[in-house]
Amino acid sequence: MSNSRQLLVADIKGVGEKTAEKLHHAGIYTADELIHFLPRKYEDYSQLTQLSDIKPGNVVVTGRVSAIASKYVRRGLNITTATLSDDSASISVAWFNQPYRAKHLASNQKWVMSGEFSFTKNKYQLLNPSVRSDQEIIDEGSQLVPVYRQVAGLKTAQLKAIVEQIRPLITMLPELLPAAILKKYQLSSYADAMLALHFPTDRAHLESGRKRIAFQEILELLYAAELNKQDTMRLDAWSIGFNKDDAVKFLGALPFELTPAQKKSAWEILQDIEKDVPMNRMLQGDVGAGKTVVAGMAAFMAAQRGFQTVFMAPTELLARQHAVTLEKTLKPLGISVGLLTGSVKKSAKIALKQQIEAGAIALTIGTHALIQDDVQFHKLGFVIIDEQHRFGVKQRQRLLEKSSKMPHMLSMTATPIPRSLQLTVYGELSISLIKQRPTGRKPIITEIQSPIGRTRLYKDIDQQIAAGRQVYIVCPLIDEGPDNEIKSVEAELEILKKTAFSHRRLGLLHGKLAAEDKQKVMEQFTAGSLDILVSTTVIEVGVDVPNATVMIIEGAERFGLAQLHQLRGRVGRGEYQSYCYLIPTEAKSPSQRLRELERSNDGFYLAEKDLELRGPGEIYGRAQSGALNLQVASIGDTQLLYTIQEAIKYAADNNIDLLHYESMKQRINHRRQVTTLN
Repeated sequence: MSNSRQLLVADIKGVGEKTAEKLHHAGIYTADELIHFLPRKYEDYSQLTQLSDIKPGNVVVTGRVSAIASKYVRRGLNITTATLSDDSASISVAWFNQPYRAKHLASNQKWVMSGEFSFTKNKYQLLNPSVRSDQEIIDEGSQLVPVYRQVAGLKTAQLKAIVEQIRPLITMLPELLPAAILKKYQLSSYADAMLALHFPTDRAHLESGRKRIAFQEILELLYAAELNKQDTMRLDAWSIGFNKDDAVKFLGALPFELTPAQKKSAWEILQDIEKDVPMNRMLQGDVGAGKTVVAGMAAFMAAQRGFQTVFMAPTELLARQHAVTLEKTLKPLGISVGLLTGSVKKSAKIALKQQIEAGAIALTIGTHALIQDDVQFHKLGFVIIDEQHRFGVKQRQRLLEKSSKMPHMLSMTATPIPRSLQLTVYGELSISLIKQRPTGRKPIITEIQSPIGRTRLYKDIDQQIAAGRQVYIVCPLIDEGPDNEIKSVEAELEILKKTAFSHRRLGLLHGKLAAEDKQKVMEQFTAGSLDILVSTTVIEVGVDVPNATVMIIEGAERFGLAQLHQLRGRVGRGEYQSYCYLIPTEAKSPSQRLRELERSNDGFYLAEKDLELRGPGEIYGRAQSGALNLQVASIGDTQLLYTIQEAIKYAADNNIDLLHYESMKQRINHRRQVTTLN
């Protein structure tokens, strides 16, 4: 059976050379890949809306078509319009770049259309609906029609016909789960589930298929994480013993007292690194929660026991910020701190590497430069990775391999991880949370501002500058395109210099600047030599200037909710009241994510909302964004996650081998490789 599923799509009946090429462009080369090319949604033709009752949103309607017209309004854009009527009313319908609709709809028959009814161009229209004759629906025998992701050059009907040809192969799909699990959790077989997704007879049939495939997808993720965790527990690590006097010494040297959440997290970490199995813990806390000092305490304890620590950050700007913070804390305690980045001069870099190899540097902070082959450690016992989702698995592994034993690893993130991702993607990690903000920090006042109200806003901000405070203005792009309304940092800087802030000191920061120039600008801003810093999102994490109290985010709708929260977190880091102003590109009703940010300063709440609004891809991280590959399951379905956890425990308690079938073993191993965190 597995061989038949490796049948090339070009060999499927009805698929010619040109059709095969189109499928190849969509990443579909074999029958098996086509089987797992699942519908993205379903049109339910049993739920028809009478035209007189139609409301904005997704609708399914039926009627006869008249007044068909098709024209090119400009190069590259064709609009086909028509009027759809039933016995109760008539509505306008429009298709973009589908000129064939005019000929297709010319016959005088009844059509069923499914699409979005919305207000555009000063009138309500049904936009880009799919179209089927009512006779087609009767002939197919099901009113629930799968809609597949678009394959360029192929009509939906062609794709459905090709899938129909491999229906016998779907019925022969091998089972992946033990019979005891299927019975206990009332799941259909794998083959029946895939048939239900491709060829649902009714809503109940479809839901049975979705339930089984969702169970399968989450089980693979959770079980892969569990196996990764078990493997880590079998490794040997250095035991970094806890010493109470050293802990008291570190805490006594701080100019502030740790919050209860910081103390709890520090204790969890110190307990873990004392064990002879490697720690694999994530320290997550909201922006400004004080994660760096907690990591610094563990690094101090490691240094006191004769072990070296390496601290890797995703950007040079962030690495330098950490180096300044930790050197200020640790140097008075006799701990040597080194900074290794790509911009360090060659002679200084050679000398620093020699010191690291000799064990003269206890804490080395840096960027990707740390994973180079010629960076060798004397006795590396502790690894800290900041914003770990920005690094790939191989990059993290190369760092961990620089020790003769597996070092303890602490991942840090300023983006709170939703509970569902903690259980799946980050299931192999122990989690420490810092939810409290340091004493004295005031909530940031956040407001959505209309782009036409800048004059008044700039006057208010100028008063802040007159009082001695500083301002960030973040723009989404560096270069201004000819037809681009979105502000860029360079264009914005020139405008502000000539208008509202001509009397103020302005600086520019973006990713294309040389490392030395970035550092110079940040030093000027930190020292108070600049009033306003116009920047891209390069300041998103790590930048800490307590005197900066105003954050303006231009084109705010262009950013994700978590990223907006990170940018907002660059202010409110001192004793002064701080403000964040969100300015959309257009003066229209703000999006839900902007409203959510205006409503809440709680990063944990916003992380859950971000997952709900955007899905897991962005939150999981660019380096592994495709690893989840969930087609049916929702990563936010916590009830399903808990059910799967129970199922894994049930299997273990009853000696049920979840890897009994070879196909399941292969799928789990793939999940382990793409989701492992070290």
